[in-house]
Amino acid sequence: MLKKGKDEIIYLLNRCIEKFEQENGLQLVKNTNRKNYEPLSAKLSEISNQLPFTSSKYGHQFYEADTDKKEKEYPFRKYDITGGQVRDALMGLVANPRPFLVDTCYIYLYEMGRKAFESNPTDPELLADQGAESQTNSYSIIQDNHQLKAELSKARKNAKSQLRNNWIISGIIIFILCITVLFSINNTNKKRNEITALKSDFNLTPYPITNQEKKELEGIWLCYSGSPQARLSDPDRANKVVLNISEFKETNGYFTYKRYGASFNHTGFAQFENPSTISIHSRLLTLDQKVLSPRHSILELDTSKEYLNVISASWNFDVGDNNRVIGIREVYKKIGTGGELQEILNSVENAECKCKIIRWKQKDGSMQEFRLKNILIDSLYPPQLRQLINENSILVKDIEDTLLLKKLP
Repeated sequence: MLKKGKDEIIYLLNRCIEKFEQENGLQLVKNTNRKNYEPLSAKLSEISNQLPFTSSKYGHQFYEADTDKKEKEYPFRKYDITGGQVRDALMGLVANPRPFLVDTCYIYLYEMGRKAFESNPTDPELLADQGAESQTNSYSIIQDNHQLKAELSKARKNAKSQLRNNWIISGIIIFILCITVLFSINNTNKKRNEITALKSDFNLTPYPITNQEKKELEGIWLCYSGSPQARLSDPDRANKVVLNISEFKETNGYFTYKRYGASFNHTGFAQFENPSTISIHSRLLTLDQKVLSPRHSILELDTSKEYLNVISASWNFDVGDNNRVIGIREVYKKIGTGGELQEILNSVENAECKCKIIRWKQKDGSMQEFRLKNILIDSLYPPQLRQLINENSILVKDIEDTLLLKKLP
């Protein structure tokens, strides 16, 4: 019986990386940057997109062909494998990897699908009875993290035992602490001056907000964005708009900001610049906390309006060199406060709607669900939204840039 789930895909992807490096004379850095895995994912996609026609040849399960007759390029084909998918599976974040990813790895490594391999296994490391020894061939940052935490906990217990039984070690620690305290005292004024300078230079929380202003901004907001219209790799997006769900939470005079989108999540902060103007700074939410695709939005609060126009400096999130800086008009609407946002992943509902699902569990226990995906601008509801955001809601950085796509007839 073969392994399955995380253990299986982690082992397979590590073997695929080894084979790809040997064949191409390259070294793939196995960290949390999805771009590091794109050369391998593109290679695997050459196999995965032939799966609807190779079940008899390689002995894998049946896959339906793509019914969309439009010509598409990587990574927009039905069975394309992306760098992000390889990264997440390799790190142990995917409990149930996509079947076509698993079959593709078997074909790339052993020239047979998973079903055929299970009938005649040629690699004992993939057998489920190998136990813990086979785990040494797996690479998972999360597993490494758990192991480090366990080792740290054990070290702390040993340290406490030694402190109780060894006055010499205790004396050394106390001496070091005293030196640290004296050093901290001598540098307190210097650090205080540095923090004051940073707050002034970066204009951090210069305006003290009132309880009423906190109440007006804090909560859950809908955000309609026109940025997907600007992808050269997908001209049909000129007719589309996407719904995002944003949450503002006040802390120490400013607001933390979390934004859920159909393809990307953002994290950042917001602050009042004056009684009605809010700056929103955010970046892509990444596992390694690197700053990717930073953006800045200006929101002008007006409680007399249901929908608020926002101007943002953002990105079009296209592939490769086509990823460019743009200016966009967005529309915000506050829908409530409190409760908890839950992101639903890898469910049957996700597969059926081909969208990201966000559920808002409100304070009274009721649940409201949002399905985030690109929709036609003409289908926006209520109709007044079409007067606030349309196919002309994007500003290109360079006048001669041909990035902005016109609405198709």
